[in-house]
Amino acid sequence: MPDQLELHAVGRLPAPEDNVAIAIRRLAADTVISHAGRIFRLSHTVLEGHRFAVLPIWAGESLLSWGLPFGIAVRDIQPGEYVVNRKMIPVLHQRNVGFAVPEEPNFEDRKLAPYVLDADAFVPGEQALAHAEPRYFEGYARDGGRGVGTRNHVVVLGLTSRTASYVRALTEHLYGAADAYPNVDGIVPVAHTEGGEDAGPNNLELLLRTLAGFIVHPNVGAVLIAEDANAGVTGDQLRRYMEEHAYPQHAVPHVFLSLDGGFARALTQGAEIVRGWLPEVNAVRRTPQPLSALKIALQCGGSDAFSGVSGNPLAAWVAKEVIRYGGSANLAETDELIGAEQYVLENVRDLETARSFL
Repeated sequence: MPDQLELHAVGRLPAPEDNVAIAIRRLAADTVISHAGRIFRLSHTVLEGHRFAVLPIWAGESLLSWGLPFGIAVRDIQPGEYVVNRKMIPVLHQRNVGFAVPEEPNFEDRKLAPYVLDADAFVPGEQALAHAEPRYFEGYARDGGRGVGTRNHVVVLGLTSRTASYVRALTEHLYGAADAYPNVDGIVPVAHTEGGEDAGPNNLELLLRTLAGFIVHPNVGAVLIAEDANAGVTGDQLRRYMEEHAYPQHAVPHVFLSLDGGFARALTQGAEIVRGWLPEVNAVRRTPQPLSALKIALQCGGSDAFSGVSGNPLAAWVAKEVIRYGGSANLAETDELIGAEQYVLENVRDLETARSFL
């Protein structure tokens, strides 16, 4: 009989009650695994990051990861079985994985039902206690109530999608220009896909709010805003929006540059403006700043099976410590939270917060 391997040597269970594990490396068919007093053999070769059953799962029962259901068994599943749905099988064949692929799916995706908050059953979570002593980091204190930055960038911002190629070309043209300035972290483009229509876009308010946020972000030392006068969104609209909503735009060195004079001419103009800012931006120095000034956003960088057992817990620990020192953390992607409402609401302060989150 082949040597037995303990589950922790070949897989991860994000939560103790999970009935499927994540393979931490490619595992050959017939690998013998020991877990919770059971010894089982893998039915097929299991790819790194894919899952296999560690407990019996009867037809109609949920497959659990992080203690949460992600699929429903379409037949009885035994420990050691590679868990696959209908979409996985043809993809594994297409990729010529070099091993026998399960012939039929053994689970189907769980259909998401709208989450309903039971106010009567709600229990407040245990809140993180503040640290007694403050901690500090080296940051850039900004004027105008912009907060404290962790970087000092010159940003080339495209007002609409029509100027996306320009902002990329200008930053490429200026590659290395900031190297002689030790306090400038770089010249970076901000290009996007919005606002290129002839008429105003349906998401105009969201677009203007997002662009305004980029301009006054504390990591920005100066910003060049490139605009196309024929697009559905203009620099005048953005200026008015920032004035009406009291954005501290005058606390940030900035210029609106129209591309009406031609691409080549605008490239020369933009380069002159940005090069002229570099000494001014470089004059800003890092100083000790309290962690209470930190505001961090948690964003998915491309989810895989290990996000939940490595990257996410680390990001959560960092966020918790920032909060305990008086800072703040924001879950920045709404769609990443859909289906996880129950999990998130297991530890919130009060019912009002739970309702606000939903």
